[in-house]
Amino acid sequence: MYSILIVEDDIIINGGIKVYLEKQGYETVSVYSLNEAREKLKKSFSLVLLDINLPDGSGLELCREIRQSSELPVIFLTANDTEENMIEGFKYGCDDYISKPFSVGVLEQRIKAVLRRSTVQSGNSDIFSYKGLTVDFKRMSVTNEGKPVKLSATEFKLLKLLIKNKGQVLTRSILIDRIWDCDENYIDENTLNVHIRRLRQKLEPDTKNPQYIVTVFGIGYTFGE
Repeated sequence: MYSILIVEDDIIINGGIKVYLEKQGYETVSVYSLNEAREKLKKSFSLVLLDINLPDGSGLELCREIRQSSELPVIFLTANDTEENMIEGFKYGCDDYISKPFSVGVLEQRIKAVLRRSTVQSGNSDIFSYKGLTVDFKRMSVTNEGKPVKLSATEFKLLKLLIKNKGQVLTRSILIDRIWDCDENYIDENTLNVHIRRLRQKLEPDTKNPQYIVTVFGIGYTFGE
């Protein structure tokens, strides 16, 4: 059974989510502040629903803390719904972002999608396979049709991000902001184009008809069909 930590200071919203999800068969724990959440996160959860504006700080910082030690899925719940807010949320490491007000039914579907993606990445052997491609996340190794593929650290990070979000379109802005290093150097659009092209050259049987790194014209990229 999946267990979900709900970090939301609005008692009515928190309670409504809790009641609905428990009726759908999830286990839930409700907290109303960052400090409470940090204490509860000493135990294991399947996913965190995290408000950004909390009485004792920002959910963004908690998401950053989670990302420093785990791949625990995080969905932000927030009234901040501009593109800049969403990009910031993804930069801090969230897996999805849902704006208030929202339907709890839609929220559950987003939860299911994130849990499916996280299961793909965190399977028993940390191995992802799709068509002829196999990626071992733990060993950071890639094979295509059984042959090893050598990727740079940035290329692997980009591939991992796309696979982790399989079934979801990632905008160019989100990809640029998530491919970030500790020196705060970022990848601009031209460099992103170069990495996408190199990934395709290394992975795709036919670069003109990619089956792994797929362009969604005018928006960004997605992994697979």
